[in-house]
Amino acid sequence: MLNPGIEKELPAIPAKRYFTIGEVSELCGVKPHVLRYWEQEFEQLKPVKRRGNRRYYQRGDVIMIRQIRSLLYEQGFTIGGARQQLDGDSAHDDINRSQQIIRQVRLELEQVLHVLKR
Repeated sequence: MLNPGIEKELPAIPAKRYFTIGEVSELCGVKPHVLRYWEQEFEQLKPVKRRGNRRYYQRGDVIMIRQIRSLLYEQGFTIGGARQQLDGDSAHDDINRSQQIIRQVRLELEQVLHVLKR
């Protein structure tokens, strides 16, 4: 493990269309400057840019960032190795993304159930 506490549970992704870089930073446990660097290193990561070059990330971007974070911080890949993993077996990547989406939807449904039980 590279950093104690790096494997802490990440918060659920809210049901929003766009997220600011600050929101994504909190949702993914990564500092904004790291997100900007990853944009240069991973072609899959392309947030929408609007007024004044402000970045707006979509849900798929947040899931991709969490996958990159996992590859780098939890699985110990280098940037190049993580890039190869993401470029490599697309079926394997699709399975990973699907599993992440399923986990996220489950968390959101559990939150809804908790609110309904009140």
